[in-house]
Order: sequence, then structure tokens, then C-alpha cells
Amino acid sequence: MGRVIGIDLGTTNSCVAALEQGQPLVIPSRGGQKIMPSIVAFTGDGKRLVGHAAKRQAVTNSMHTVYAAKRLIGRKFESAAIQRMRERVPYPIVEGPHDDVRIELRGQVYSVAEISAFILSEMRRVAEDHFGSSCSEAVITVPAYFNDGQRQATKDAGNIAGLDVLRIINEPTAAVLAYGFGKDVERRVAVFDLGGGTFDISILEIGQSVFEVVATAGDTFLGGEDFDLRIIDWLVEGFRDEHGVDLREEPMALQRVKEAAERSKCELSTVNETEIHLPFLLGAEGGQALHLQRTLARAQLEELTADLVDRTLEIVVRTMDEAGMSKDHIEDVLLVGGQTRMPLVQERVADHFGRPASKGVHPDEAVAVGAAIHGANLVSQTLDMLLLDVTPHSLGIMIHGGYFSKIIPKNTTVPTSASHVFTTVQDDQVQVRISVMQGESDHAEDNELLGEFVLGDLRPAPRGEVEILVNFEISADGIVGVSAKDLVTGQQQSVKVTASSGLTRDELEEMAERHGGADGLAEVENPEVQALRNQIRDLAQQVEAELPRVREVLAASALGDDVLAKSTDILAQAGDVVEQGDRPSLEETRTSLERVRSMFQGILARG
Repeated sequence: MGRVIGIDLGTTNSCVAALEQGQPLVIPSRGGQKIMPSIVAFTGDGKRLVGHAAKRQAVTNSMHTVYAAKRLIGRKFESAAIQRMRERVPYPIVEGPHDDVRIELRGQVYSVAEISAFILSEMRRVAEDHFGSSCSEAVITVPAYFNDGQRQATKDAGNIAGLDVLRIINEPTAAVLAYGFGKDVERRVAVFDLGGGTFDISILEIGQSVFEVVATAGDTFLGGEDFDLRIIDWLVEGFRDEHGVDLREEPMALQRVKEAAERSKCELSTVNETEIHLPFLLGAEGGQALHLQRTLARAQLEELTADLVDRTLEIVVRTMDEAGMSKDHIEDVLLVGGQTRMPLVQERVADHFGRPASKGVHPDEAVAVGAAIHGANLVSQTLDMLLLDVTPHSLGIMIHGGYFSKIIPKNTTVPTSASHVFTTVQDDQVQVRISVMQGESDHAEDNELLGEFVLGDLRPAPRGEVEILVNFEISADGIVGVSAKDLVTGQQQSVKVTASSGLTRDELEEMAERHGGADGLAEVENPEVQALRNQIRDLAQQVEAELPRVREVLAASALGDDVLAKSTDILAQAGDVVEQGDRPSLEETRTSLERVRSMFQGILARG
């Protein structure tokens, strides 16, 4: 089995890590940098630049330099977030053929997944240069509050880059894996993750090498970029008042302002005041140059951005309420993401939880390290760890009147399943349309449609008499399976709800081939088979984690040895099947493991 890399694909910066001789290693580039800007550019001669090289030329090539692509990934073109982005970035954002987002650079239209794939390819190259061998297997992180479409688009980006994406995991969860790795800790931890483009809050419990997410929430359009924008607006409006010129209409000048804003924000984390000086920013009539020179104080920055910090804490309060916890229940607070270096953020978080944040993780590196640890855990039998994550959004169906009926609430541990019985709403109704949705609103139209199917051939009867059982299943990978069944006739219909990134299979293959990732895409051409392998890995870990307690309960039972022997055999077989088994043998193994786990739960409940 090859080395698995963990990649933190960030809005502002990205990072790659791996386990080397059992210890996490953040992998530096040839230039020695461990963090790379998540920026892609195309020059006039057709050269593609990624990372530091792309950032260095952004001022002179702003129309063809893409930053903050993570804010675009997996979104619909007509969404409010995309329309806001179109007004604020210099590069052209255009509508794709499937209501998705595309970016036009040098006459070529790229999907957001392609742009992200360029960054992932560079991360892979950094790892391969360091180790001198292929690194094709990866775990990639996403914000905990990403929806299915955003997660699938991130996975597509990995496939285009030629990576076999073993798992997409949540960034706060990855940070806790880095925090708890190699330590015998039993703690309840809050992860406050404020990065360049997104915010997450996750509450986790750690104990006996089990990492269990209790609750998670966030905002996928709240991060350091928004703090930068407040400074940019302050500078632009001041310049307009002084000179009567709107810098938003001058792409090159605006890019200089953007870089100065980001630089001043970082400086104000260590000093109380900073000078912003941009000489010769614009030419004016008569050949006179216009300069920008302003002084920004930390207190002024805090005033400009206080409402953004307030928004993060409002989400924290709501999430704690959903978890049924108070701040007294939290034993450690982890700050993750570059924006958490801001003194105001640190002070407000400390005040809210009544304790200073832990220094146990690196805000820029912890997520990649945790992804690498989880990747090694997926393919190795030597790491004794169990990760139990949750679904960040409620799942359900649209019901009569345009309302949304939740079947699986948010913050439910996955894998999981749940059912509910519905009835027909019209006399002699012979079919029903099942619209599967994701979200928190009581109104279906405000939630995201994941898929639809029709259950037909219902027996004619007065409304309310035909009962239909709707069953949801969510795998550890987040794949949703939905079935509907007429309880009288047994007529059944089902669908596998796989989120779309806005790219068709043909487009993905063409992009992978164009960018050198065709081999990687072929390796994962059947996502359901890959999901089966991951489900088996998760189930096997859960069974192994419960074995010691089951052994204690069965110690005085005559059947104990037989039950444990059979269970151990099934676990051993699962290890072989997950590596080499075909789909039928994978499905059979999953069923066997599910039976063992169900039996274990029954034994533990009685014992």
C-alpha cells in the first residue's frame, strides 16, 4: 500500500502532509514553504502558474489570476454568493451549461473543479518531490458545513488531478485528529475554524482513541476574505472621497489595494498601527500620479470587522444549544485557520468559552496533518483510531403544501438510517413523487434538491389510506440512499442520491485527460464501489473498537468463544476483501459486518 497524503485545500492557502515513520510531517516545497497560496494564473504566453508564482504576478495579470476559488466550488451560478463574488473579483465568472460556475481565462473556460485540480496537482507534486515516489492516494478536507454538491465538486477536483480520493473529511474533525494523535486524552473539545473563506464550529468528544463529533455548523461564505474586503472598502471609499476616482473600475490598482489590505490586516495582529502606502497607484489628467497613503489602527480594524466576529459567535451559541451543552462542558478550545490569529477573534472566543485557546495545534497546518492521519488510518491496520462524524445538514423529503419533512436531523452520527410513514393526499392517487432534499428550512423551496424519483402503481384508495414507508440511509462517505415502499402491496422504488458538481462524466474524463489525471479518474470510475470499500473500513473499525467490551460481557457465557471467533474471522476477511474484492464480495462483507455490529450492540445493551 502506497503512502496516503492529506491535503488541506484552503480558500487562501493550501497545505499537504503525510505520515513518515509513524509521525505526521507537513511537507515543504523545494523553496522550503509549507503553505502555498491557493492561486492559479495564466500568462499571456499560455503558461500556467500556481501558488507563490501566481501570487507574485497577480497585480500585472489580475484579469487572469484566480483566487478564492473555494468560495465558488459546487455552487449554482444564480446563487446570491456567486453574484456577490462576480462584483468583487477581477477575473470573469461565467455560467456553465448545467447552472454551474465557470471561469474564463485567456479565451478558455474552466470549471471551478479544474482550477482546484491545478492546486491539488501542485500539492501532489510537492509530496512526490519530497518522497521521490508516487503519491496518488489522498484524503482531502472540506469545511464541515459544505453541502453534498460542494463535497462532490472537491472530490471531482481530486480525480481531475489524478488522485484516488479515499475520503473527503471535515476540516475541524481533521484538526482534532492532529490534536489527539498519539495522546491518551479524554476531552470534550470545541474547534473554532475561521479560515480564508469559510467558518466552522464543531464540538467533539475524544476518549479511548474514539473521535466523535457531537455537533457542527458554520457559514461557507464567512472568512478572512471578508475581513480583507472591509479594509479594501475603507481604502477605496477614502480614495474616492479624496480624488473622485473609483478604484473598483481599475483592476490593476484594485489588486494592489487588495494585497495591501491583506498585508495590513496581518501586521495588525502584532502591532497597534500600520501605514498603507501605495505610490503611483493611478495616473491622472495632466500626467499627475495619484498615490494612496492611509494609517490603519488595530482598534479601527476591529471596529470595521466586529460584526463579522459577532456572526461567528452567533453560530457558536446556536451549535452549543443544539448539542445541549454550555461553555462549562468544553475542556479545550482549538483555533484553526489563519484568521484566528487576529487578536479580536482570540479575545472574543476566550471570553465566550471562559478559557484561552489551546496551543496544541498549528492553525495553518493542523487540518492537513489530520487528513494525513485519517488517510493512514484508512489503509493501515496499525493505527488504533475510530472517527465518528455527523451529517451537517438535515435530510428529508418535500411533502404536500411545499413543506419539508425532516427524516434524518442534522448532527446525526453517520453511517445511519431512518424511516417515516407518509400517506397519499388525494383520492385514488396511483403514484407519488419523492423529492429528496437537504437543509434546515421548513419550506422545501429554501432547501437543496438532491434527487427525485416516482413510486407508481399504487392501489386506488381514498386519500390517507395508502401508507408509504420512506427510508433514508447515509454512508460514512455521505452517499444517500432513499427508498419508498407501499406497505400493503410491497411495491418499491429506490434511488442512490449522488450529488452533482455540475460536471458530466464525459466532461470529467476529458478534463482529467487534458490535465494528466486520466489514470487517477479511471481508478475511481465507480464511486459506489469505492464507497463500499470505505463503508467496510468504517464498520470494521467500529467492530474492532467494541470487541474489548463485548469480550468482557461474554466472559461468563458458553457461547462467548464461538461468537468472538466468528467475529474475528469476519474482520480478518474484511481486510482482504477491501483490498482486492469485487462488488458482490464487498456487499456480502458489508452485510456480515453490519450483522456483527448489530449483534455487538445487542450484547452490550443487555450486558
